[in-house]
Amino acid sequence: MSLLEIRGLKVAYGGIEAVRGIDLDVAEGELVALIGANGAGKTTTLKAIAGMLRPAAGTLRYNGDDVTGLPSHVLIRRGIALVPEGRGVFARLTVEENLAMGAYIRQDRPAVRTDTERVFDLFPRLRERRAQVAGTLSGGEQQRLASGRAMMSRPRLLVLDEPSMGLAPLMVQKIFEVIRSIAAQGVTILLVEQNALLALEAAARGYVMESGALTLQDTGAALLASPQVRQAYLGE
Repeated sequence: MSLLEIRGLKVAYGGIEAVRGIDLDVAEGELVALIGANGAGKTTTLKAIAGMLRPAAGTLRYNGDDVTGLPSHVLIRRGIALVPEGRGVFARLTVEENLAMGAYIRQDRPAVRTDTERVFDLFPRLRERRAQVAGTLSGGEQQRLASGRAMMSRPRLLVLDEPSMGLAPLMVQKIFEVIRSIAAQGVTILLVEQNALLALEAAARGYVMESGALTLQDTGAALLASPQVRQAYLGE
């Protein structure tokens, strides 16, 4: 059964249709990658899933319920958390305060403290920086903080938008190790990522998006072996 089921999704900015009637599924516990060139419509798709943009047409079903057009603050309570492109940490708050903001919908304070320690176990550098203002962290540290903050809401579906953007190669590898660790904990993940190789290596399945439409879908391994994908996204 699909945890997330998208049918005929269209999203427009004024008269410009950025997403043109796509169908996409993510099963419970699955890690799915969505790859494509800049401007293909990937981020727009994620924003629609997370309730930041209202679809012009189509349906979004989550855990069997129609959630089309519901706003972000409702969807996060249902278990959908977005780590946005550009990280979006609260620059003037400390690391620990940022994590607390991720748990603002929860009332179980003892469990929140436990989850904070789990995030620190997952990202040991954040424990070292727990009292540091987030705006002074490195790019990689901010990416870890943004991911940790999303995990504090205890998401069932984690939506990641370009987690490796702007990071050094070594840090990119570490970020993907964390993504795999989160997936191993049973969290369902939809990943948009510029590094097609790492994304498809990590993903059970993948989709290719071009000009607002999905042009290919298959297992991650099959897409990695596709001549079309290798030429367009792997530089071969």
